[in-house]
Amino acid sequence: MKATLQIKRGAQGEPQHVETFDVPFEPGQSILDGLRAVRRDTDPTLAFRFACINANACKECMMLIDGKVDYACTVRLKEGVTTLAPLPKKTLVRDLVTEIAPPDERLHGKS
Repeated sequence: MKATLQIKRGAQGEPQHVETFDVPFEPGQSILDGLRAVRRDTDPTLAFRFACINANACKECMMLIDGKVDYACTVRLKEGVTTLAPLPKKTLVRDLVTEIAPPDERLHGKS
C-alpha cells in the first residue's frame, strides 16, 4: 500500500511548483511521518518544520492539508493523494515553511 503526497514547493521570491512523492503507507501514520520519510529516503532538501517535544504543543508543523489548516503531526496519512501547501497569508520561507512568529517576536542577529 502507498500514499502519495503532492507538495507545493519553492522559496520566497521564486515561482512555486508541485512535486509528487509516493511513500509507504501503514494505518496510523501521520502526515509528518510521510514527510519525514520523503526527506529521509527521497529528497533531503524538502523543508518543513516540526518540534515534537510535547504532543501538539509546538504548532510548528501547521500547514494546509487538503486545503485545510491543520497539524501534520495529528492528521493521519491516507491511501491515495494528499495535497500539502504552506500556510496562506504567512510569509513563505521555503517549501512548507512559513514565518509563524510575529515580526516583533523573531530573533534578529546584529551585523
